[in-house]
Amino acid sequence: MSTFDHPTLIKNISQSMTELRKAQPEAMQGFGQLAKAAMTTGAVSEKHKELMALAIGITQHCSGCIGFHVKALHRVGCTREELEETLAVCVYMGGGPALMYASEALKAWETMAP
Repeated sequence: MSTFDHPTLIKNISQSMTELRKAQPEAMQGFGQLAKAAMTTGAVSEKHKELMALAIGITQHCSGCIGFHVKALHRVGCTREELEETLAVCVYMGGGPALMYASEALKAWETMAP
């Protein structure tokens, strides 16, 4: 099981991104616009897009992604059952390494619950 403190991890990443926003404002603004456009509800709901983003974060071995997207999933009303089914697909598609990060995501879900 992960030893990550996801609330602290995302706080630290956010602080680092603030510095990058100052150093590279146009690039970071572009990234922010891309994220907003990609995650806005359209034919696919924001919740399902967040589940996809989490799945990609898991299979790419990104602990920061896990923290940010689990936090967002709580915000958009994802259930634990929806999360667990998504994690099962991650393990199916990503094998053992995805299982390690899926376990981390489940721990993040528990520790970041409102």
